[in-house]
Amino acid sequence: MNGRLQALHGTDGSRAWFERARNSLAGGISSSSRLTSTGPHPYPLYIRSGSGSRIQDVDGNEYIDYLISYGSAILGHAPPVLTEALTEVLRTGTMFGTCNVPEVELAETISRMVPCAELVRFANSGSEAVQGAVRAARGHTGRSGILKFEGHYHGWSDTLAISNRPTEEEAGPPDAPRSVPHSPGIPPGVVDDVVVCPWNDLAALREALDAHARELAAVICEPIVANNACTMPDAGYLEALREECTARGIVLIFDEVCTGFRTGPGGAQALFGVVPDLAVFSKALGGGLPIAAFAGRREIMEALASGRVKHGGTYNASPLCATAALVTLRELGDPAVRRRIDDTGRQIMETARKAAHDHGIPCAVQGVGAMFQTVFTPDGRPTRHYRDLLGVDQARSHVFRHELLKRGVHANAFPMACWFVSSTVTDDDLAATCAAVTEAFKAL
Repeated sequence: MNGRLQALHGTDGSRAWFERARNSLAGGISSSSRLTSTGPHPYPLYIRSGSGSRIQDVDGNEYIDYLISYGSAILGHAPPVLTEALTEVLRTGTMFGTCNVPEVELAETISRMVPCAELVRFANSGSEAVQGAVRAARGHTGRSGILKFEGHYHGWSDTLAISNRPTEEEAGPPDAPRSVPHSPGIPPGVVDDVVVCPWNDLAALREALDAHARELAAVICEPIVANNACTMPDAGYLEALREECTARGIVLIFDEVCTGFRTGPGGAQALFGVVPDLAVFSKALGGGLPIAAFAGRREIMEALASGRVKHGGTYNASPLCATAALVTLRELGDPAVRRRIDDTGRQIMETARKAAHDHGIPCAVQGVGAMFQTVFTPDGRPTRHYRDLLGVDQARSHVFRHELLKRGVHANAFPMACWFVSSTVTDDDLAATCAAVTEAFKAL
């Protein structure tokens, strides 16, 4: 891939591959989130290669990538520092189903970087690690109830696939939302174990905690709501959440699958100065390879250490994935790498804000430099909770994304998700991205 963006070709190759895929893959896809569109066309892009900040599809179109594997490829695609380390592991054995040295070094690294991480356990995906954290909290407290926040996403498994994206009719009263299963196939008993609360509403939180305190094992949240268009916590909200959980003996879990190591070496808990009892990590942790972790206070994790609370997994912290995570965290520990990611994102955010202002388009650009979203709210104000997203101009969001694609910038197809920034966005990439954002707003 060269230093300049090519003129875009058509995407007939992606269309042909999607038609072929539907004969063998359910829906033609391997994840429900991949049922996206390519411009106005009803099929996803098929990517054949990536290098640094850029990807290339099967038709030869090149894009600066701000999806980067939903934030996982934080060092960019095929970074030499990672491929060289992994090549050595490929020669010596990728997994053995036994204990290995890299997993120990990785756990030690996480414990040094993350405020709450006195003990660590590994898994393979965010969904798995969330299940592990919830089981640890339930084992510690002897209670089964979980309070989660409306619109927060904690993976696709039954445990917490509740009220992720309900319709307004399904959701019930804004201050006391119903628990709505995300999909058919989730048993009623699972739904009954989950209390749903609006985000950034302290009065509603306290009322829900008072009503259910004796049955709640844990409260879980995304500290920055990556799947609610990077909705930020109100000033003081996380601190209050910590205080309320402590006062009632309820385990506080931060789902840092998206924020972990991306918003800084210590994740969102270090960014906001609020330490949960347990935290869940994935995505940026592995630099593009499948690994996850849940970590927390020794007192809670001790039940796993003793074997009283069970947790397993053949692939957990394989030498291949643990090595990828070690290399990634060492790179992210460099302040210059962190500054590069944050400064890049902030410049794109400011460009979007200026373009929206110049063209009189209501738009909130929210989040932090490493992860953010442009949200076409009716009045241009940032979102505070899930119900705000029901009024977002999604049609304009889709047009914006398609206009960016035409200009060689690849972002998440779902308007309620995030842009993710990698460490390999060059000055030329940044200039091209800002130009594409400015031109895309003109087309709106």
